[in-house]
Amino acid sequence: QVQVVESGGGLVQAGGSLRLSCAYSGRLFDIFNLGWYRQAPGEERELVARMSIGGGEDYADSVKGRFAISRDRAKNTLYLQMNSLKPEDTAVYYCCVISYGPTQYWGQGTQVTVSS
Repeated sequence: QVQVVESGGGLVQAGGSLRLSCAYSGRLFDIFNLGWYRQAPGEERELVARMSIGGGEDYADSVKGRFAISRDRAKNTLYLQMNSLKPEDTAVYYCCVISYGPTQYWGQGTQVTVSS
């Protein structure tokens, strides 16, 4: 089992920045992918950014150049730095840890609201 806890969401004006954190713990020896997803009201959950343990990052076109995913290996924490936020970035943001199986572990989500 892997436990996943997100934090860092909040209310920000358009053009502002936020940094989300995702602390993961438990059975970590076989995880291979970490990512951020979001779900806006009435919409399906979508990929925002993800990274593989071995290297390599992938971003949704809508956030390229504005968001950056990173990881602190010593702290078992995943981050999402979000800059130049837009009202359309408003959503619940979820962290997902994937281990071989594959098995997906999701956090409870953190709300990001961008006002215009």
